[in-house]
Amino acid sequence: MSTLIERVYASAGPEVIIDTIELACSAWAESIYIVKGYEDMTLGLDGVVYKAFMAAPIAIALPKKSNQGSQSLNFAIDNVTGQAQRLIDTAIESEQRIRLTFRRYLDTDLSAPSENPFYATVLGGNVTGTTVQIEAGFVDALNYAWPRKLYTTDFAPGLRYL
Repeated sequence: MSTLIERVYASAGPEVIIDTIELACSAWAESIYIVKGYEDMTLGLDGVVYKAFMAAPIAIALPKKSNQGSQSLNFAIDNVTGQAQRLIDTAIESEQRIRLTFRRYLDTDLSAPSENPFYATVLGGNVTGTTVQIEAGFVDALNYAWPRKLYTTDFAPGLRYL
């Protein structure tokens, strides 16, 4: 994290924090880029690649910083058209995961995010009128099985004779 964004978090400096969401799915032709606010913006993803972000009123509930293994990012997007519903239906029909990337920028430097992006997988959501509410989850490292490979008779046929 840059020292500038740390200062903004600590003292609420004159800079403005800009939140963005990218939704990507292999069933879609291209990713969806959304910026919180009322003006479309062109923002850098890594200082080299720039993308056009569509403005939308977004409500974001960031996960609490804790030692729990399961954390989720909840957000709602207002004033969406039927295009969002069609994309969600396409992802469900093709049984593909929707990946979410949350980036935070400062208005003084739009060439790259001010802190590392959050990557999550969309776990569920619903469409109510013109509002889409989505829940995305991070990796649940605490609930992974260990060892990862389960020794069954399919994997290790010799177990049958023990």
